[in-house]
Amino acid sequence: MKLKKGDKVIVIAGKHKGATGTVSEAFPAKDRVLIEGVNLQTKHEKARGTRKGKIVQRPTPLHVSNVMIVDPKSGTRSRIGFKRVDGKRVRISKKSNSEI
Repeated sequence: MKLKKGDKVIVIAGKHKGATGTVSEAFPAKDRVLIEGVNLQTKHEKARGTRKGKIVQRPTPLHVSNVMIVDPKSGTRSRIGFKRVDGKRVRISKKSNSEI
């Protein structure tokens, strides 16, 4: 999986198409990412002890095939590539060839 925590992404498919946000958590084993403020689901929490019950909105994971990284130069979506810089593997944006 080429996306990591902290990457700025745009949703390219599904109900939230066009929404942008940052990856708050990545699940490489399941090929899913959690994006802040996108794909929110309403959850009813039961009252427990002295705490009152409430309705909470939580983000749920999206599949990585439905998101693309935002190019740092142009601000549009782009694919991710790799190149070697000083013997280290670095992620680059395919659109502008700039380092991510």
